Amino acid sequence: MEDTTVTTANLSEHLTRVARLLPEKKAVICPAAPGSPRFVHWTFRQLEEETDRLAHSFQRIGITKGVKTILMVRPSLELFAVTFALFRVGAIPVMIDPGMGRQKLVENLSAIGAEAFIGIPLAHILRVLSPGKFTTVKVKITVGRRLFWGGYTLTALRRDPWQPFPPVPAAPDARAAIFFTTGSTGPPKGVVYEHGMFDAQVRYLSTHFGYGQDEVDLATFPLFSLFDAVLGMTSVIPDMDPTRPAAADPRKIVHALETYNCRSMYGSPALLENLARYGAETGKKLPGVKRIITAGAPVRPDLMAAVHRLLPADARIHTPYGATEVLPVSDIDSREILTETRRISESGGGTCVGRPLTGMEVRIIAITEEPLAKIGEVTKLPPGKIGEIIVKGPVTTKEYFQNPEATRLAKIRDDDGGIWHRMGDLGYLDDRGRLWFCGRKAHRVETAAGALFTIPCEALFNIHPRVRRSALVGVGEPGSKRPVIIIELKSGDSGQDKERLTSELLAIARDHAVTREIRTVLYHPGFPVDIRHNAKIFREKLTVWAAAQLKQ
Repeated sequence: MEDTTVTTANLSEHLTRVARLLPEKKAVICPAAPGSPRFVHWTFRQLEEETDRLAHSFQRIGITKGVKTILMVRPSLELFAVTFALFRVGAIPVMIDPGMGRQKLVENLSAIGAEAFIGIPLAHILRVLSPGKFTTVKVKITVGRRLFWGGYTLTALRRDPWQPFPPVPAAPDARAAIFFTTGSTGPPKGVVYEHGMFDAQVRYLSTHFGYGQDEVDLATFPLFSLFDAVLGMTSVIPDMDPTRPAAADPRKIVHALETYNCRSMYGSPALLENLARYGAETGKKLPGVKRIITAGAPVRPDLMAAVHRLLPADARIHTPYGATEVLPVSDIDSREILTETRRISESGGGTCVGRPLTGMEVRIIAITEEPLAKIGEVTKLPPGKIGEIIVKGPVTTKEYFQNPEATRLAKIRDDDGGIWHRMGDLGYLDDRGRLWFCGRKAHRVETAAGALFTIPCEALFNIHPRVRRSALVGVGEPGSKRPVIIIELKSGDSGQDKERLTSELLAIARDHAVTREIRTVLYHPGFPVDIRHNAKIFREKLTVWAAAQLKQ
């Protein structure tokens, strides 16, 4: 088949080419409404025509090149058309996790100064109930039933006869979108994406991960599903709440995989844990799935092994490493993890996240909280030494929107004019060029005897048969913190005989150099986790909780 990869900067041009090549192939399949058992679809021709209709309407009502547009629409056919139409007219979609809470959401969105607002009725109610926060918004579009707030409805804007709409030319370094970080280790920040960065991400999905137009993909993360369309893949949106992947019904996930013959799937570790448990309980297998991509938090090798028991022998699970600010950085698949790096990880060596992708550079530098303006100011560390991870490449973003202080702390200018991003993560490179993740810089525990790093320490406790997951935190003054390991027991564990369990866990701590300073164990009923993937542990909240427990 003809290669659908193009080199133009405007992401919507990929869709136009695919629509010409595969007009009758299904582009998007999704529930007719949240919770509905009925699924609907658009072909690539239909998606292209809907995109063009909306692009003409958007331009007519004032959503044009450079207009910042808040987008709060549930996963649906309309989400695809609206997003590609915004790219087509050169507008700048602004996307944020609705689960971060009303106050944070409103404060961050209002700071953007958006000129347009496209959302479901609930989003508009939130806007109306926040007086003085969205004064810059001039164009309002409701996806669904419009109530008392005026503006346009998406249904009305889609009624015009179809006419092609040529995508607005976009230079590779032109602003394309603003995505907010989850704020798991600090205030959420608006990350500025350029058109060339999207183009690079499309190439990585095609060349490295092998995504192609002959596949059907189950996409449980809405933004990831948009890339399916530009690669000519059918994107299946399952019946689930994308803001709560840990609560996804595994029966519905399996149903979608089987009904639509999905060969690939994206899912957070929390969703995969549900799927693995369901498979173990029912004996269900997924013989048609050849590739799973999972991200958002380190994936425990035992979880990876459990998911593999559902898959055919030649299937692979990829765990790419990256962040909202730069994705992907590196990748490793399950074959290498389960046959080689698992042993090192479960012995306290960190989580291997693979080798940098072609064009991506990774360095490990000495840990510092100070800004680093130029690459000449960094102290580069040798292989095997844990330090701060910095990365550079075609998907590295250059700035946070209207946040020069955050930009100054996170970006380093190279001698060639390029930008290095400080990941905020700690890790090391081994002598084979593989990157090992050891936790967030903000989560390291500085004791009087030295620093302890979360991922290497927690891995040793996670292998205990009663432990679902653990979290290392530090209580006390900086430089002399008391290390505490907090345990969440596996589902169904009654918590009996904790004295014996504590004794076993402390024995593990004494047996390994990286955990020898840990002499305190606490038990938590259920860890707080991030809103995007339900997998990153909010250690900041657990630190406050642990301090209160130790005072009692």
